[in-house]
Amino acid sequence: MTVETRPVADLRDWLARVERIGQLQRIDASVDPLEEMSAMTYLLAKTETSPAVLFDTKATPFGFRHLWNLFGPSVARTAITLEEHPATPTLELIRRTKDKLRVAIDPREVPSGEAPLYENSLFGSDIDLRLLPIPQHWPRDGGRYAGTADAVITRDLESHYLNVGTYRMMIQGPRHVGLSLAPGKDALRHIRQAWARGEPLPVAAAWGVDPLLMVAGSQSLPPGISEYGFAGGIKGKPIDVVRATQSDLLIPAAAEVVMEGLIYPGATKEEGPFGEFTGYYGVKDIECPLIEVTALHFRHAPILTNALMADYPSNEQSAFFSTIRSAKIWSDLDKLGIQGIKGVYAHPAAAGAFALVVVSLEQRYAGHAAQALSLAAQVPGGAYVTKWIIAVDDDVDPTDMNQVLWAMGTRANPVDDIDILRNTRGSPLDPSQNPPERRLFGSKALINACKDYRHIQTLPRRTLLRESIYRKVSARWRDLGLPGEVPHVDRFDPMDTEGNAS
Repeated sequence: MTVETRPVADLRDWLARVERIGQLQRIDASVDPLEEMSAMTYLLAKTETSPAVLFDTKATPFGFRHLWNLFGPSVARTAITLEEHPATPTLELIRRTKDKLRVAIDPREVPSGEAPLYENSLFGSDIDLRLLPIPQHWPRDGGRYAGTADAVITRDLESHYLNVGTYRMMIQGPRHVGLSLAPGKDALRHIRQAWARGEPLPVAAAWGVDPLLMVAGSQSLPPGISEYGFAGGIKGKPIDVVRATQSDLLIPAAAEVVMEGLIYPGATKEEGPFGEFTGYYGVKDIECPLIEVTALHFRHAPILTNALMADYPSNEQSAFFSTIRSAKIWSDLDKLGIQGIKGVYAHPAAAGAFALVVVSLEQRYAGHAAQALSLAAQVPGGAYVTKWIIAVDDDVDPTDMNQVLWAMGTRANPVDDIDILRNTRGSPLDPSQNPPERRLFGSKALINACKDYRHIQTLPRRTLLRESIYRKVSARWRDLGLPGEVPHVDRFDPMDTEGNAS
């Protein structure tokens, strides 16, 4: 398998790499974007390969194509996005990404003549979004939704930093789009800044970006930290941006599609519902900020990216969000000086990697596990929504739920090892909280599935293979006609190193 060493240039470069590893499904036939594309994607995502799906027919206005299931549950596609080898194991990918988060690289502005995005442009009354093949995902959605695999760019009017977020956007007319924003999101704060001045807020929304920008835009970064710099640090080079035509916003130069617009003071409209990452429909947004579209730019035969929100593994927000969220929580713990963290894993099946986090650590002092649990629950990377935080010892792989459940079954005593945090940050999309007005506040269970530190020296010894025997069996595996590859094991009984006979 040939693997590129240069950074991913744009979505088309990313697609070529995904196709080379056999994880791209092209569909050339005409498929209806109203529910049929999403249904096909939902089912394909549950197959063994769970490929990215490119509806490649160009028999649409302006030759629009559709890409679905960019990441799905694929760690390989996530690794390509994060500029790593596609065969990188999950926990190692999280660790490498965590280390990259220490560096931010500012974007590089390129001249408009060098931006592939500006191959085609429409302005003002020439725009009619209803003519574009924008899909409807689920039968009870409030309308057709552009993207959700997007990059929405706004500027803070006080500090002037650029924010790149991912938000749902429902078509509201020929030149109007709703922008649904949960409380606390930076774009909502920017809208309120502009409205307080009696001014419209310029906004741009990009679809078909380098998928790394979608990853960066999904994270909650501190105010003043731009996702462009965050993504540049992961890529190891600046993100190319170009100045917008209607404002001073900087937009991805190689995006497939960019919409520019204004949100005028007080302009809102009811939006939704929409099938969300929880696998349930979200609530209607009664006063959703309304964008008036002023310009539409797109490449030749543009690719519209679509992120299906569903139950796992058909949830676009699974492998990629699990990886970047795990790396962010681990990075936050490092910044706080928490010792001995060996791994963090936000499980993709738990409501799009939002609901459950496992922390693996080497216990070094009394209360270490409890400290790691409480901080992992409340650091910026982990505070939103997370309900279940589990601590395990460093001999447990946090990405292997069989091992995590084993640790819970043999090292946790419910009466002693479960604590509850109340009135923590929740989500309006959490269907477990009722009545709905309670949903902004949540709760968190902290489960200590580590060895009892008070008795750690006298606990029964874990049954482990001897490394020399593991290697001997591994060497004979194929000769004996045993199926598949030898299962990976990285924890062994120390008998060989203790001087006992091998």
